[in-house]
Amino acid sequence: MDKQSAYYTGLILVSGEDRPGITEALFATLSPFSLTIIDIEQVVIRSRLILTILISLDRAHASAIEADLNEKAASLDLDIAIAFSEQQSESIAAKTGLTHVVLLSQDLKPAALADIAAAIAGVDGNIERIQRTASYPVTAIECVVSGAPTATLKSALTPLAAQHSVDIAVSPGGLMRWAKKLVLMDVDSTLISQEVIELLGAKAGVQVQVKEITDRAMAGEIDFEASLRERVALLKGLPESVIDEVRNEISLTPGAKTLVSTLQKLGHTVAVVSGGFINVIEPLLQSLNIVLFRANTLEIVDGILTGQVQGPVIDRAAKATALKDFAKQEGVELEQTVAIGDGANDLDMIALAGLGIAFNAKPAVRAAADSALSAPYLDSVLYLLGITREDVEESGQSSRK
Repeated sequence: MDKQSAYYTGLILVSGEDRPGITEALFATLSPFSLTIIDIEQVVIRSRLILTILISLDRAHASAIEADLNEKAASLDLDIAIAFSEQQSESIAAKTGLTHVVLLSQDLKPAALADIAAAIAGVDGNIERIQRTASYPVTAIECVVSGAPTATLKSALTPLAAQHSVDIAVSPGGLMRWAKKLVLMDVDSTLISQEVIELLGAKAGVQVQVKEITDRAMAGEIDFEASLRERVALLKGLPESVIDEVRNEISLTPGAKTLVSTLQKLGHTVAVVSGGFINVIEPLLQSLNIVLFRANTLEIVDGILTGQVQGPVIDRAAKATALKDFAKQEGVELEQTVAIGDGANDLDMIALAGLGIAFNAKPAVRAAADSALSAPYLDSVLYLLGITREDVEESGQSSRK
C-alpha cells in the first residue's frame, strides 16, 4: 500500500481487566475480513489492559467489523471504541526526525507533565508515544516527540527541570541511538561517593583545609592543577599504609555496579578518568572489570608520601584528551560517547562527548551538560540511554551498589 495515498482506516481502542486470551480473541474476530494492520500498541498498567489497533479496510466492511468487535468485547467484559476515517495514516515507525525526551523524578507531579507537554506543543512538537521505563528508585518516563528539532526541544524544556525538580534529557532518535558507546566517568563523587583526597587529608589531620581547596577547585574558582598540588603537599610524610586504609573507606555510589555491569553486558565500553589517585582506586576498577582508566599517581619514596604527584596532572584538558584517546582505541565515534561528572574538572569532556551528563553536579556543570541527574542513583544514566528498568532486572544486573 502506498503510504502517501488516502485510504480508509479504523482506529480500535480496547480497555479492561487484563487476562490471557484477549488479544487472540480480538484478532480472531478481525481475521475473516480483508484488512491490514497498520499500527498496534498495547500496555498493561496495574492489571488494566489498554490496546490500540490501527487498520486499513474496505469501507463496505466497516459496519460488520464494528458489530462483531462490539459483540466480542461485550462477551469479554471489555470497553471498546472504534473510529473510522479516510486519511493518510502512517505508523510511528515510518516517521523520521524523532526525538526522545526522558523525564526522571522521585516525585513526579501532574503539573510537571502539563508544563512539559505545553512546552513541547509550544515549539510545534507532538508527543507520539509515552512509556514508563522505570518506577523505582526513580520514576522514568520516555516521550517520543515528532515535529520539533532536538536543540529546540532542549531549549524549551531545560528551564522546567529546576522549576519542577525533574531531570530532563533530550536526545535524537534513530538507529545510532543503539550503537556501541564509550561511557567515560569521573570517579570521586561520581563512581564513588567520597572524595579520596579528603579521606587522605583526614589521615594527615588537614581535612578541613583540603576540603576547602577541593570545593573551590570543583566550583571552578581556582586552577585544578595548582589546587591538586597544594592539597597533595599537605599529605607529605604520611605512611604508605594510609592508602590501604582509604581503600577500605571508599564505597561505590548507589547504582554504580548496576550501571557498569549492564553497559558491559550490552557490549558498551566503560572507562574512568580521575583527578584522584590510581594508587587508591585501581583495585576497585579491577573488581568492576574496567581496564581503560587514567588518574594521578601519588609519589611514594621508602614507604612515605612525598607530597608530590608523579607525571602530568589529570586536569580538565587531560580528561577531554582521555575521552578522545579511549574512543579512538575502541573504534567509537565521539558522537557515540557519554561523559559523566560532577565538577569543573569534568567540563571539557562533558562538552566534547556526544552526551554529557552532570551527576549531582555543581551549578556550572549542570548548565553546561546535555543532561543533569539529581537523584543519587548512578544507574539512572541507563534510562537516558533508552534502557528500561525491566531490561536491567531481566538481565540480572540490578543492584543498589
